[in-house]
Amino acid sequence: MLDLRWIRDDPEAFDRAMARHGLPAQSPTILNLDRRRRAVQTEAQDLQAARNAASRDIGAAKQQGRDASEAMRQVAALKERLGELECEERDLGEKLDYELSALPNVLADDVPPGEDEAENVEIRTDGTIRTIADAKDHVALGEALGLMDFEAAARMSGARFVFLRRTLAKLERALGQFMLDLAVDEHGYTECGVPLMVRPEALFGTGQLPRFNDNTFQTTDGHWLIPTSEVPLTNMVMDTILDKEELPLRLTGLTPCFRSEAGAAGKDTRGMIRQHQFWKVELVSITTPEASVEEHDRLVNCAETVLKRLELPFRTLLMCQGETRGTARKKFDLEVWLPGQAAYREISSCSNCGDFQARRMKTRFRGKGEKDTRFVHTLNGSGVAVGRALVAVMENYQNPDGSITVPDVLHSYMGGITRIERAR
Repeated sequence: MLDLRWIRDDPEAFDRAMARHGLPAQSPTILNLDRRRRAVQTEAQDLQAARNAASRDIGAAKQQGRDASEAMRQVAALKERLGELECEERDLGEKLDYELSALPNVLADDVPPGEDEAENVEIRTDGTIRTIADAKDHVALGEALGLMDFEAAARMSGARFVFLRRTLAKLERALGQFMLDLAVDEHGYTECGVPLMVRPEALFGTGQLPRFNDNTFQTTDGHWLIPTSEVPLTNMVMDTILDKEELPLRLTGLTPCFRSEAGAAGKDTRGMIRQHQFWKVELVSITTPEASVEEHDRLVNCAETVLKRLELPFRTLLMCQGETRGTARKKFDLEVWLPGQAAYREISSCSNCGDFQARRMKTRFRGKGEKDTRFVHTLNGSGVAVGRALVAVMENYQNPDGSITVPDVLHSYMGGITRIERAR
């Protein structure tokens, strides 16, 4: 949510900020609704004062034995009009809130121009791309091993689901546990077990509603399945005033995530790249405005460390304007190399949301001895997507005989298994 006072004070700057998202001028609509609502509020305040005065006249007339009927008719008329104004103010307020809530965040000054992924800026690369003759993708590898079954999943759940078996299921679990332990034991995040269903207020707080409701599953009782544990982790501080001394809060969780993938028809229909259900370790930071840039760099480093320990080649990109949408004011993506596609594919997004989510969640902080409060800054990132990490391990560690070598860092999580071989 953007600051309405800023929009009032500098509508030109606001429109320039929205133009970076390719949007036409938004200030005329916003300010028109704001002026109309404030005019209604002013009229209501004036009428309430007149009603109070007329009520006093009624009391005085009755005490003095005078006829109070005219004053009573005036009070009744004012009451009726005040009811109309209350409805009008509520309607205008809801329209204004909707317009504001549908707007994207203001981009950071150093977000590069550009409309699509071709104009993202490569910051660095890491790791060595192995030469693999006749590299197979993860689907061919998993099905040949008898450990990955998309047909069985489709029979019970439809498209974009997978059924993993035996050592491949164990490898997916090992990846999630490794990432979670790394985040907690080395990077100082607090592990959290979180609800997998939330109310719409939580999705509004982190910005999935109202913009991205088509990409989220809703239950029959009004709850929503979380698209990422960013939602419950960040909303842990909804409607609170935090002590500055307890910041930054660094929270993590390993959860399943659920996405309808609306608008993804025909994209990544093969395999595990884009599924309705997947596991992910999420990293969330809640900090002060002064520390958020440094915290963003730290967050990216934490995600990169996962891929370095797994010895997977990857690159880090600064996303351009057209690829930085919604709640983020600045975003870095990590893309891992997939030999089966001979391409880099996204495995983590790390976003600095500034105070955008905090305004929606009404989350502030106050320093010791200070009277005033300020909005916190929130950050989130994948640390990382477990399913895509499984894909990357399978494809980068494949052997000529179709087996998959288990990365060294996962040996202890695999109970000594060092190679994934065909099920017997």
